[in-house]
Amino acid sequence: MFQNKRVSLYVTGSIAAYKSLILTRDLIKAHNEVHVVMTEAAQKFVSPLTFQTLSKQRVITDDFSTENPKMIPHVALADQSDLAIVAPASANTIAKMATGIADNVVSSALLATTAPIFVIPAMNVHMLTNFATQDNLKKLRAAGIRIMEPAEGFLAEGYSGKGRFPEPEAIMNWLDHQFNQPTGKLAGKKIVVSAGGTREPLDPVRYLTNHSSGKMGFAIAQAAQEAGAEVTLIAANTSLPVPANVKLEQVETARDLSVAVKQAFTTADVLVMAAAVADFRPAEVANQKIKKTANNEMMTLKLIRNPDILKEIGPMKQPSQVVVGFAAETNDLVQNAEKKIKAKKLDLIVANDVSKKGIGFNADNNQVTFLFADGRRQKTQVESKSQIARQLIDILSQQFLK
Repeated sequence: MFQNKRVSLYVTGSIAAYKSLILTRDLIKAHNEVHVVMTEAAQKFVSPLTFQTLSKQRVITDDFSTENPKMIPHVALADQSDLAIVAPASANTIAKMATGIADNVVSSALLATTAPIFVIPAMNVHMLTNFATQDNLKKLRAAGIRIMEPAEGFLAEGYSGKGRFPEPEAIMNWLDHQFNQPTGKLAGKKIVVSAGGTREPLDPVRYLTNHSSGKMGFAIAQAAQEAGAEVTLIAANTSLPVPANVKLEQVETARDLSVAVKQAFTTADVLVMAAAVADFRPAEVANQKIKKTANNEMMTLKLIRNPDILKEIGPMKQPSQVVVGFAAETNDLVQNAEKKIKAKKLDLIVANDVSKKGIGFNADNNQVTFLFADGRRQKTQVESKSQIARQLIDILSQQFLK
């Protein structure tokens, strides 16, 4: 964790402001000096005195302080910051940052800040996905400002969605990774990521599929984009929010995925096959919905093999290209993964036990073992899929794409 830094923490108008109290404490426990700045709206949720008591520093709430006439508060704050954190960042403050508006102490100080800026948005899901907010976030990313993806969960409005302020521990982990890792480690590289679970139709109504949510693949796409790569995300049957500045291609079946992956791979530096691909499909697809009758108490379904996409990629692969596979297993995890890495001539395979509760399919967390072609293994802790995605990106940048 970074330490001995002068941190400017900008708190804006959101019910999530109370979590910034915990973030303040955690930053101080990591031996940083924290200076809190609050908008007028933020003060409606949390008292400045609370932040002042925790930080042992005067909380700045306006730009017209007469305490020290020799300095301009927002400029002095900006000049003395080692890093700036906007948490929670409301849609209003994000819009001001993107357009250069400086109408309060927070927006003025951020406009004058040359230190690294980290933004943790928190807002209603519809505000987050609105085209204006997405456009503003895109502008900030293009300017080099680093943005943490909001969490999904129960919102203040009484329903679930994306836009929830992440837990302070997750924010601290993200900040540490972002602050200590150089930006642009995959700049100039083209990364193709597949995600989600394919569907194989039985009739116009039913299909065969699996439990994959696509969360792992989407996290990898986001981590690759944050590292500066040009990312193509080929998604099978998932409605997850698309990471900013990532090209999305939607597919349905394994054969659709095969065509899309092969086409994208021709110009890619890296292929990460995180999608859960159906091994079989019905030999025949009924034109009409299959009806139950008195005579069909039992039904026999004939299946045929789908293309093995990674095996077909092998002959196409150039020496400079890297191919990463995934092995979602319920037993003999390492042994099965080792067979796949050899049979499909992969550079790296990411193996996870999807039978374990709380990790794998549909979960927000995961635990994986990275297996390398030379026999090395690297097992992670149970961590968020975003954290594991960043570990994968680190491996690619440090060991394969030097």
